[in-house]
Amino acid sequence: MAVLELAGLVALVVLGLIVVLAIGAFLFLLPALVIAFVVWLLTHNELLTGVAFLLVALVSLTKR
Repeated sequence: MAVLELAGLVALVVLGLIVVLAIGAFLFLLPALVIAFVVWLLTHNELLTGVAFLLVALVSLTKR
């Protein structure tokens, strides 16, 4: 029984870490997503949208 409880605890900790990292990545990329969405609304061009996303993400990464 103790081994099963330990396995459950490890699984919950791993799941919690994955959720926290996913939320952190979403919050980190949120400004890039917003800017890319605005560019797409204005131009309807996927290339410009991708470039805007990458540039804002790169600036966010170097700003940290």
